[in-house]
Amino acid sequence: MQMTNVTVDITDRVATLTLNRPTQGNSIDMALAQDLLAAAEGVCADANVRCVVLTGAGRLFCAGGDIAAFADAGEQAGAFIGALADKLHEAVMVLATMPKPLVTLVNGPAAGAGLSLAALGDIVLASEAAHFTAAYTAIGLTPDGGMSWLLPRLVGLRVAQEMFLTNRRVGAAEAATLGLVTRNVAADVLASEGQAIAHQLADGPTQAFGAVRGLLALAQTQDLAAHLKVESRSIAHAADGPEGREGVSAFLAKRKPAY
Repeated sequence: MQMTNVTVDITDRVATLTLNRPTQGNSIDMALAQDLLAAAEGVCADANVRCVVLTGAGRLFCAGGDIAAFADAGEQAGAFIGALADKLHEAVMVLATMPKPLVTLVNGPAAGAGLSLAALGDIVLASEAAHFTAAYTAIGLTPDGGMSWLLPRLVGLRVAQEMFLTNRRVGAAEAATLGLVTRNVAADVLASEGQAIAHQLADGPTQAFGAVRGLLALAQTQDLAAHLKVESRSIAHAADGPEGREGVSAFLAKRKPAY
């Protein structure tokens, strides 16, 4: 894929998407949102890709929306920002619902929609240099990128309220304590540790991982009785599939499964 604002590297069944506007803090303008959507759709459709990594180039993970572009839109700011949010949301939906795991490597500060993207991963590793700020209300705006849906589910309503209304900065260590990220790692090993996890996932049962992603998302919207029925159908489907058969056979044979 030839894109400027998001680079794509596919190695050993792992696709790494890198937000690539480092001199602008990887802030999101329409070109980056379009590239992120194209990259996400491409790796989602590629059967050779079994895990996706999302990270940022340079010092920041993502500063959020490109505020200079907001200002340049002038009297059309509402229409411009709405269209930008819609395009970003298309990419978010692909990344959130694709049938393969997502690992986010937060290499530096994440604010606004950058926080939304950082939190989106199934596994989120944050550099010790990372910190997180909701940021929207500081400039009189409201959340996008799915943050008002995801953040309360990760950290609880009380913490989310404080983050949105006061815009206080949450450091990497606190983010791990709150459950905003999976864990912190030293900056110099973030990429290598993230790739190790991604390759471990790529060697695993991708179809089962995809089903788990779907189950966890669905669990937020239905009661236990309904969800138990979905779980029954899901595990039966998995058991009939090649991954389930291989996993059971490998377990009984006391060997590593080959997915």
